[in-house]
Amino acid sequence: MSVKPRLIAFHLPQFHPIPENDAWWGQGFTEWRTVAAAKPLFKGHSQPNVPADLGFYDLRLPEARNAQALLAKQYGIEGFCYWHYWFNGKLLLETPVQEIISSGEPDMPFCLAWANEPWSRRWHGRPEDILQDQTYGGVEDDRRHFEWLLPALADPRAIRIDGKPVFLVYKAKSLPDCRRTTDLWRELAVKNGLPGLYLLSIETDGTFGWDPRQGGFDAAVEYQPYWLRLNEYLKKNWLLVARNYVQYRGLWVLDYGKLWPHLLSPEVGYPLYRGVCPRWDNTPRKGPKGIVFSNSTSEEYGKWLSHTIQLMQNRPEEHRIVFINAWNEWGEGNYLEPDLKYGHAYLEATRAALTG
Repeated sequence: MSVKPRLIAFHLPQFHPIPENDAWWGQGFTEWRTVAAAKPLFKGHSQPNVPADLGFYDLRLPEARNAQALLAKQYGIEGFCYWHYWFNGKLLLETPVQEIISSGEPDMPFCLAWANEPWSRRWHGRPEDILQDQTYGGVEDDRRHFEWLLPALADPRAIRIDGKPVFLVYKAKSLPDCRRTTDLWRELAVKNGLPGLYLLSIETDGTFGWDPRQGGFDAAVEYQPYWLRLNEYLKKNWLLVARNYVQYRGLWVLDYGKLWPHLLSPEVGYPLYRGVCPRWDNTPRKGPKGIVFSNSTSEEYGKWLSHTIQLMQNRPEEHRIVFINAWNEWGEGNYLEPDLKYGHAYLEATRAALTG
């Protein structure tokens, strides 16, 4: 009997107000404002998407965080990978994670992923307008960063691989001295009583095909949708895509069922944990400059997840891990949480793929 894989879902802590977002986007801003204001851009376009069971939650509330964890565990999600924002000592959106660590609730395994890139108005098509630059402060910054991370890494709920707590970096090659940083973190982990660290590099622009072990990481994570593969798909199917582009007045609309087999990575010469995404529609953020995966049904998502699970079956039990992007990226139309239109369909598909 095969051992079930470990499903880890990326989790966005955007859903609570912070002073910076108040200044940049208006008083009380959270991602919900963007989600609720979305409009359909073509016939059959499902917008706005409205949350069902969990409602328009505020992640400062322990009740909201506990409800998320309970729902995820019911459908086979092992843990959450919370996005973490560190800018040379400055933190953003840190309150939910800090409270999860300090309170010991919810009883849900977790790890952190450092989203080490600038904050800009890129979501709204203005990447040149930098709101919070991503800067690095050398060795001392690496040391301070580890000290902040230590409670999360030492937490009994920390997701582990080979007995070591897991930490992810979004753009590993953007670190000024990647190997220096990872070597220091591993040294500090041992000094603080941890058995080491299991460091993962997320494959994104600039790291496709890069062996993460060169930078001191243990493995890479396939972060879907895999934009390099998507661009290759566009080139191969340019005539169909061009027709759609004209039909939808400049909006990229791509068929999910036809697209997902092309997003898979080939076998590579370094350790790679595979990933899937249930759907995609970032028009709440980008409007007509966005990308929509049409026909992204729960059935097609289930096929992709089942296929990915099969790819992992020959790995050691500890390493049968699939990363799902995402649990709650509502602004990208990329979420497992129930909405009013589909209910629990994507969660049911997750559980069905997991149980075979």
